[in-house]
Amino acid sequence: MAYSQQTAPFDYVIFGGTGDLTMRKLLPALYNQLRIGHVPEDARIIGTARSELSCDEYRERAREALEHFLPPAHKDAALIERFLKKVHYITLDGTKSDHNWDDLHALLEQSPADRIRVFYFSTAPQLFEAISENLHRFSFITPQSRVVLEKPIGTDSASARAINEGVSRFFKEEQIFRIDHYLGKETVQDIIALRFANPVFNAVWSAEHIQSIQITAAETVGVEGRAAYYDTSGALRDMIQNHLLQVLSLCAMEAPADLGADSVRDAKVKVLKALRPIPADKVAQETLRAQYVAGEMAGSKVPGYLEELGTESATETYAVMRAYVDTPRWKDVPFYIRTAKRSHKKVSEVVVTFKKTASSLFGKDGEHNRLVIRLQPDEGFGLALNIKNPSAADFSLQHGAMDGRFAPADGSLIPDSYERLMLDAVRGYPALFIRRDEVEAAWAWVEPTLQTWAANKVPMTHYPAGSYGPEEARKFIASTGDAWHEDMGA
Repeated sequence: MAYSQQTAPFDYVIFGGTGDLTMRKLLPALYNQLRIGHVPEDARIIGTARSELSCDEYRERAREALEHFLPPAHKDAALIERFLKKVHYITLDGTKSDHNWDDLHALLEQSPADRIRVFYFSTAPQLFEAISENLHRFSFITPQSRVVLEKPIGTDSASARAINEGVSRFFKEEQIFRIDHYLGKETVQDIIALRFANPVFNAVWSAEHIQSIQITAAETVGVEGRAAYYDTSGALRDMIQNHLLQVLSLCAMEAPADLGADSVRDAKVKVLKALRPIPADKVAQETLRAQYVAGEMAGSKVPGYLEELGTESATETYAVMRAYVDTPRWKDVPFYIRTAKRSHKKVSEVVVTFKKTASSLFGKDGEHNRLVIRLQPDEGFGLALNIKNPSAADFSLQHGAMDGRFAPADGSLIPDSYERLMLDAVRGYPALFIRRDEVEAAWAWVEPTLQTWAANKVPMTHYPAGSYGPEEARKFIASTGDAWHEDMGA
């Protein structure tokens, strides 16, 4: 996925410029790219929102965000001042045609006509079409323009199609960059490197040698300030339909022809379209949903989901799906996709469990080899192997571990996922963004489960905050001969 580090001059227009995502992720990401020399001096960042703020007031908010969210090693007072000079603000409701478009037009007209323009929609997805229509109405969309769409792209297949069609009325597909920050994580991209750059793994990456693959994204936090959004979404929509299915597609895809954008995305789409459907009468067997109840986190009592929400709800905070990829490589290998709020620990990982050796040399002694790819935190990988137990009188085996880190060779911090993605949009490099057919294939696969859960045909189980999940989840994975990584004992 090589690309030039040089970036042409650009204007980055962020709709939703006062929002949490902009302050917490987008502005720090652009600052860090300036810090390492990837942002040209005449680039501009233009925040827009309905809030009545002056440019100086917005810059002060941006300064506070950088002070709060940048790691200490990246803070440089002089560089922050240099960055803030690139930041502008316009009070604008992007959904209204009679709002402050003249001010945006005057600002953008100061740039050459062929300047790259990136419009970042950090807003609710139901606003995407109206903003796009106004950008078109007032002739802001040029051949050098791109639009970045934040997730979620819809809440089901129909709404996803409507959003895609609405934006596509005004932007060409090659101008549309649907962002999934998981794909920007260096550690997620390392799945491709581990698989295809290492013959030791490439040779055994199939049903012949692999028993199962677990993909987990668990958080210790609850829903807190996101309760209103989360209750309309739930764990399956929030994490599985997008982030975790993207990780699954990287784990299961065939080697792409090259690392070009379309080759990689073609390979991922083939996986999504090969997912074995889960019909309504199989949903209770192949999925599990749960809510956290009151429990303990780090020695402190915490409330349950319904207490945080303040009302009754059938929204899941824990979800598991068992997926099968119906290709010759993955015949009958289960992929377990799991996500949780208020988990015992924060972890995103891929666990590949290999089949035991067929050799009779050691009898029933020995355990499964396992490759653990740690996406976050403690980014790296671990390989559990069988070695001789030096304490035993006979020739018996024990697990030995090989460990590696994904840290940069120069000792610097791993870049945040948004850093790579925001400038890839400027460069017009779409490999780490989601193509329309990927979005729609993912929704098509999860929708029968969503509909069955909504009809309350699968019981809601419960788990205490601070645990790894409901007891039913252990029975779920055991039914196909596996155990969760935290229960494996090593």
